[in-house]
Amino acid sequence: MFKYLLPLIVLSLFSCKKTERGYTYDNIDFKEEMRDFVIHIGDYARSVNSGFIVIPQNGVELLTVNGEVDAGIHQEYMEAINGQSQEDLFFGYNTNDILTPASVTEYLKQFLNKVKAAGKTVLITDYCSSQDHIIMSRDSIAANGYIGFTATHRELDVIPQLPVPNENSNDIDTLTQAGNYLYLINYQNFTHKQHLLQSIAATNYDVVIMDLFYQNQSLTSQDLSQIRYKSNGGKRLLIAYVSIGEAEDYRYYWQSQWLNDQPIWLDEENQDWPGNYKVRYWEKDWQKIIYGNNNSYIKKVIDAGFDGCFLDVVDAYEFFEEKTQGN
Repeated sequence: MFKYLLPLIVLSLFSCKKTERGYTYDNIDFKEEMRDFVIHIGDYARSVNSGFIVIPQNGVELLTVNGEVDAGIHQEYMEAINGQSQEDLFFGYNTNDILTPASVTEYLKQFLNKVKAAGKTVLITDYCSSQDHIIMSRDSIAANGYIGFTATHRELDVIPQLPVPNENSNDIDTLTQAGNYLYLINYQNFTHKQHLLQSIAATNYDVVIMDLFYQNQSLTSQDLSQIRYKSNGGKRLLIAYVSIGEAEDYRYYWQSQWLNDQPIWLDEENQDWPGNYKVRYWEKDWQKIIYGNNNSYIKKVIDAGFDGCFLDVVDAYEFFEEKTQGN
């Protein structure tokens, strides 16, 4: 995850020109390109399913017209999203189960409160495992009018054995109705697909953010029907995780020859997450993998019956801003 308190980058950054292995960065506004990407994903998805939910994770600077806290809201981007997710707001920014520096928390809250003021939902994932920190995290999230998930594993591979905050039996038809969520995208601890589905079905989370694929096989509408309702009978929302700022070499779209014959949109491997590769997300060939056609990731999400998508690595603009700074 990128760090948020970067020095303000001068405007000349966005008129950068740098050639890297034959690729020229020229007059690219990295933030605006990511905004456009998210907006177009939402437009495409809602052309198929008018109620489709879009939630970006991190990258809160995209919410304002120039990425600065005191700037005006980027209205088209705000209208395109149903909520904003943020990791590590109170715990986990530097190390799991450690308080996030107060300066970081306050900086992020200034952006997140713009989302709340717009009548949209703010989702917070804190990474902590000790009981006192879990309580502190949940109390802080609630006090700020957000909804939260306390992840006891950074890998997001378990359903925490903790009480569900704001547990209820209501039908949840819109994101604003939700009082809690489960964030579960790594299925390594579930021995078979039915184990995964039964484990989710036994919970009372209002929203489940989950991966589309179990062992490289897409979940189906029949699978989702088994987890559509909470254990107490209330309907819930099912949201599919999609990384749009990195390509993952374990996805259906990955081609092994890309490492030797790189497509124009493929950049370097993320050293913190092996198998994940930075992408030049403004390139049309990458965007076609994500949305706009019957083999695209978002179309598969829609076909499976998910209510929306959870867009990760939207803060990829930081990587390219840093890479091209001063050129």
